[in-house]
Amino acid sequence: MSISDQIKDYIYSQTEPKRSEMQELNDLILQIMPDCKLWFLDGKDEKGKIVSNPNIGFGKYTIKYANGSTKEFYQIGLSANTTGISVYIMGISDKTYLAQTFGEKLGKVSVSGYCIRFKTLKDINIEVLKDAIKYGFGDRT
Repeated sequence: MSISDQIKDYIYSQTEPKRSEMQELNDLILQIMPDCKLWFLDGKDEKGKIVSNPNIGFGKYTIKYANGSTKEFYQIGLSANTTGISVYIMGISDKTYLAQTFGEKLGKVSVSGYCIRFKTLKDINIEVLKDAIKYGFGDRT
C-alpha cells in the first residue's frame, strides 16, 4: 500500500469530528509545502509491538545523534491522540522555543519542546499554527 493510501486510511479511521480536522490539517500542511516527502509511521516497532500513536510525516531532515550517527526523519508530524490532535515540529534545538514563541498566541493548547497538542481546531488560532509549521519547514525568520 502506498504512503498516500496509508495516510488516507489512517485519517478515515478517525471518528468525526477528528477525521475532518485531521484532513483539514493534512491539506493545510500540504498547501504550505506541496512537494514535501510524505511519511507514515504505524506506531509499531520492528517486532510489531505498538510503541506510539501512528504519525503522518511531512518533509525531511537529518537527525544527528551524540554518537555521530544520523537518521532521516520528518520535519512536521501529525497524529491523533486519545484527547485530540498533536502537531510535531521536529528539529528545534531550543526546547523552549515553541512555547515561548507560539504558545500563548496558539490558544487552548499544550506545548512541549516539539509538540503542540489540542482537542479541536476550534480551540486554536490556525494562523499561528501555520506560522509554527512554516518555522518547522525552515522558515526560521
